[in-house]
Amino acid sequence: QVQLVESGGGLVQAGGSLRLSCAVSGRTLSIYDMVGWYRQAPGKEREFVARMRWSGGSTYYADFVKGRFTISRDNARNMLYLQLNSLKPEDTAIYYCNTRRGSLDYWGQGTQVTVSS
Repeated sequence: QVQLVESGGGLVQAGGSLRLSCAVSGRTLSIYDMVGWYRQAPGKEREFVARMRWSGGSTYYADFVKGRFTISRDNARNMLYLQLNSLKPEDTAIYYCNTRRGSLDYWGQGTQVTVSS
């Protein structure tokens, strides 16, 4: 079992920045685990934002990120982060932390990001 708790969301003006955090607890993650962020806007399906392997290495982003967001992790602190820069109103959504190993998915409860124009 893996428990995920997101924090860091809030209300920000367009062009602003936020740093989302995800505290990971429970089973120790390993090289077999992918970690990432997804988001869900009102009336839309949940969509992929960014992911990486818990052990490090390459990062992957959705096309709409276009260099504005950065995923990172701190293995020693069991933390996953998503730095959001140059935010746009269309980035308004609930952001979810995710871990995946094979067919096993774990999700946090989400943190709300609201970007005003």
